[in-house]
Amino acid sequence: MANSKTAIKRVRVHERNRIRTQALKSRLKTMVKKFDIALESSDVEATKASLSIAYKELDKAVTKGIIKKNTASRKKSRLATKFNNMQNA
Repeated sequence: MANSKTAIKRVRVHERNRIRTQALKSRLKTMVKKFDIALESSDVEATKASLSIAYKELDKAVTKGIIKKNTASRKKSRLATKFNNMQNA
């Protein structure tokens, strides 16, 4: 357990930040899952809309420092590949 006032405050701040990060990561995963569900439905417009939302959430996560830039880029690339494969099929 923390002994000083500063250490106690740092514990509180860390917990608050952990909860915020956890919520943002969860939201990010949800948006990617919604894209996958739209992809399975074979509805091009719905899939395109969910792809746009997923891109926006990935960019927002990078801005807030939740994930790294290259990780977001890799995920966006994989989503785009899935979308293009669906369109071509």
